[in-house]
Amino acid sequence: MLGSKLDIFNPEWLDVVFKGRNQAYGAYELRKQNPKTTNRALIIATLAFVFVLGLPTIINMIKGFIPKADEKVKITDVVLMPPPPIDQTKPPPPPPKEPAKPKVDQVRFPPPIVKPDAEVHEKDPPTEKQLEVADPGQKEQKGDPNAQIRIDEPVGNADITAVTESAGDGDKIFNAVEINPSFPGGEEKFGKFLRDHIRYPAIAKENNVTGRVFIQFVVERDGSLTDLKILRDPGSGLGEEALRVLKISPHWTPGIQNGKPVRVQYTVPVNFSLAE
Repeated sequence: MLGSKLDIFNPEWLDVVFKGRNQAYGAYELRKQNPKTTNRALIIATLAFVFVLGLPTIINMIKGFIPKADEKVKITDVVLMPPPPIDQTKPPPPPPKEPAKPKVDQVRFPPPIVKPDAEVHEKDPPTEKQLEVADPGQKEQKGDPNAQIRIDEPVGNADITAVTESAGDGDKIFNAVEINPSFPGGEEKFGKFLRDHIRYPAIAKENNVTGRVFIQFVVERDGSLTDLKILRDPGSGLGEEALRVLKISPHWTPGIQNGKPVRVQYTVPVNFSLAE
């Protein structure tokens, strides 16, 4: 017989309850199969829970076995725009001013020089009568009665103002110079440097963003690049990527003006395009 504990799902109890009744009815089968159904549901739920938790790990493992296709990114070569030519034509110097004519006539009265008689071909010195109406000088010259009286600077140890040539152009930034700054190895090496270091931004690739970025910077006297800034940017991270790569650029050959390295402002375009 039945024990003291009531178990309505026990087969013996089910047989008593459904004795003399239609056991083909669904309630009898449901109660009879309930333990198996419960265990099966518990196992399925546990497996589903474990599968959901481990799904990211499974996906990562599958990705590790699938070879990645090479991304085809096309970056066009950079063409450096040459600066405008320097106008080296200088205006001719003004003609020297003629000395003003003295107000009084001058007669030639050079200092005496001792020479052999055979070499002396001088004129006779001026007479006292000539010196009464004319001043002595190094040459004969007619005076201008209407000229202003000119007072010459006194001869002696006057104050002397020293004139020195400028040692350089200091911090002046040139837009055009005699010899332009250049990347080590020329434009071809500069284009290779950009292709090797630029990484096309993911957001730009997803949105199919292309275009040209203009970066302005100053090539210092030691060849380093300073004051880098974006002048034009299509967006989606293209300008920031070009700026990042130029910041790690090696030192350039500085620009030359008057035989000395100077600071030169430079602008370069960087083209971004996706391979079709």
